[in-house]
Amino acid sequence: MQNSFKSSKNDKQPIVSFIITYYDLPVDLLCRCIESILSLSLRADEREIILVDDGSQKSPLAGLEQYIDDIIYIRQANGGLSKARNTGIQISTGTYLQFIDADDSLIRKGYEHCLDLVRYKQPDIVFFQLSDKVEEQSSVFEDSDQMSGPTFMRTNNLRGSACGYLFRRKTLSELRFTPGIYHEDEEFTPLLFLRADVIISTNATAYYYRTRENSIMTSKNVRHIIKRLNDAKEIILRLNVMADSMPTESSKALIRRVHQLTMDYIYNVIHLTHSRHYLDRQLAVLSKAGLYPLPKRDYTKKYIWLRRLMNSDMGLSMLMRAIPLMKKK
Repeated sequence: MQNSFKSSKNDKQPIVSFIITYYDLPVDLLCRCIESILSLSLRADEREIILVDDGSQKSPLAGLEQYIDDIIYIRQANGGLSKARNTGIQISTGTYLQFIDADDSLIRKGYEHCLDLVRYKQPDIVFFQLSDKVEEQSSVFEDSDQMSGPTFMRTNNLRGSACGYLFRRKTLSELRFTPGIYHEDEEFTPLLFLRADVIISTNATAYYYRTRENSIMTSKNVRHIIKRLNDAKEIILRLNVMADSMPTESSKALIRRVHQLTMDYIYNVIHLTHSRHYLDRQLAVLSKAGLYPLPKRDYTKKYIWLRRLMNSDMGLSMLMRAIPLMKKK
């Protein structure tokens, strides 16, 4: 069941709907998130702030009195990040959408540049930079030429996080997040990019993300680790099947992403389990799907180096010893 509070607005369509997902976090972090949106040059009728409370034990609304006129508040039964984002999509009315985790915030100068790209060039997606540091960068920004989503994906690494880009709502079409899984962004993001006719990539650092030790992605709980790995594997297998039925250009673009996700998955199996037996079982599944050994491609230096090691028994043995001692970049 959903409960909502909506501030009064006029009928003008907002430029951006900001979808904030919240679950059991300190309210002061949420306030900083909202403040980072309000500090932008958008007028009240040009922005829409949607706060989706995914069944927190205690509603944060009492601590948000100063923002009541600026937000749309939705409280729903706990269903996970995917359901919370899908709710935000459903009620949003902005031309563009921006996902924000409630403990993160926007970096004003960089995000203003993204808004300028939206105002004056109107791409389907603005792909910006994220940082774990909140300080502003210089005002000199570099942007890519406009290109289609498939072209971008064939020639660039794709960062999975759905918070890492500002995108046109109509580009979504029927696409939504898959409920009940971890790594939902890794499935959503490439499928969204394939739908985009015009993408602009910028070096503007526009989003500050906070790393928390007690988050699901940093949890050392064995059950969480295995679910993370299983969900990541299932996403890879689904994307691989989808690629087979796509037009040639989109298929090539998605296959590159699948190969990179497969490399990352093998790395994470080693890093998170330290188990050669478990690794060999997963490699057998990937091999049956035609994804292992990793194909010879010159995507990146990292891919070339890891592919050579991962495709041999000696190389895997070396990685089993080395990766647990390394901090993943």
